[in-house]
Amino acid sequence: MSWLHDTLVGFDLETTGTEPGESRIVSAALVEAKGGEPVRVREWLADPGVPIPADATAVHGITTRRAVAEGRPAEEVVAEVAAALVSYWREGVPVVVYNAPFDLSLLAAELRRHELPSLERQLGGVPVGPVVDPLVVDRAVDKYRKGSRSLENACALYGIELVDAHKAGADALAAVRVALALGERYPAEVGKATPQQLHDRQAGWHATWAAGLQEWLRRAKDPAAVVDGAWPLR
Repeated sequence: MSWLHDTLVGFDLETTGTEPGESRIVSAALVEAKGGEPVRVREWLADPGVPIPADATAVHGITTRRAVAEGRPAEEVVAEVAAALVSYWREGVPVVVYNAPFDLSLLAAELRRHELPSLERQLGGVPVGPVVDPLVVDRAVDKYRKGSRSLENACALYGIELVDAHKAGADALAAVRVALALGERYPAEVGKATPQQLHDRQAGWHATWAAGLQEWLRRAKDPAAVVDGAWPLR
C-alpha cells in the first residue's frame, strides 16, 4: 500500500516573521487526514511574548492584542506541538510540511529558546522524519516550471481549493492535498516510494536545488551567496 492511502498529518505555523532563528510562533495546526479529508484537527494560538509586527499581522490576521488576550503561553504551545509531532514520527506517520526547513527550524529554535528538549532528543536520538515537503517535491519533479512556488500557486496548479490562506489549519490541509496530488501525478518518483525512501530522496533533491541556486547567485549577483542545503531542518 502506498503512503497515499495512509494517514498523513499536515503541519503549519503562522509566525511573527520570516527568519526561523528569530521569529516566534503565533499559531500552529496539526491536521490528520486520510485521502485528503481531515479526520482530526488540532490548533494552537500562542502569546509569542513579543509584539507581532504589522506586516506579519497583515499576512495571518492575528494581532498582538488578540494573541495576548486569547493565546496560551508560548512555552506551553511549543512543548505541546513538539510532543505531538514526535508522537506521529514514533508511529511512522509522515508529517507534511510545505517548506519544512522554515517551520521545523523555527520550532527547533523555539524549543532551544524555552530550554525544552530538541525534536531529535525527544525521538531518542533518531533523526526527524518521515517528512513530506511538497515544495521540495514539486521543485524536483517539475524543475523547469517558471513562476512562484508558493502554496497558493501550487494549489492552483494541482486543482486544490485553498480557503483561508495563511490560516495554519487551512494551509496544513492544503499541503497534504498538494502532496497527494504530486504522488498521484508522479508515481514512480513520489507515490510508490515508501515514506522513508521519499524522505531520503527529498534530502538529496533539496541539496541539489540549493547547490544550483547558490551557484547561480554567486555567478549573477553575489559571489559570497550561501544557500543552506540542509533538509528538513536547517
